[in-house]
Amino acid sequence: MPTAAPTTTHCPLCGQSNGCAVAAGLPAQQCWCMHESVSRDALARLPAEARGRACICPLCAREEPAAPQAPAPVVPNP
Repeated sequence: MPTAAPTTTHCPLCGQSNGCAVAAGLPAQQCWCMHESVSRDALARLPAEARGRACICPLCAREEPAAPQAPAPVVPNP
């Protein structure tokens, strides 16, 4: 069964607007990604079907994924 093509206006990692100038019909030089670094880790987190087809947002481009929080230890009452 074919999967839906990734949207060009939303980040495939978080679902928020990716701020892509090209998707908005503007020149690529006006896109945020031409002026900021994009984390290799962020690119590695892209699903295979989105690679080369969808842009991530500026926040996901620079953030590491949140580490799972360990539950607080339970302290017994004396």
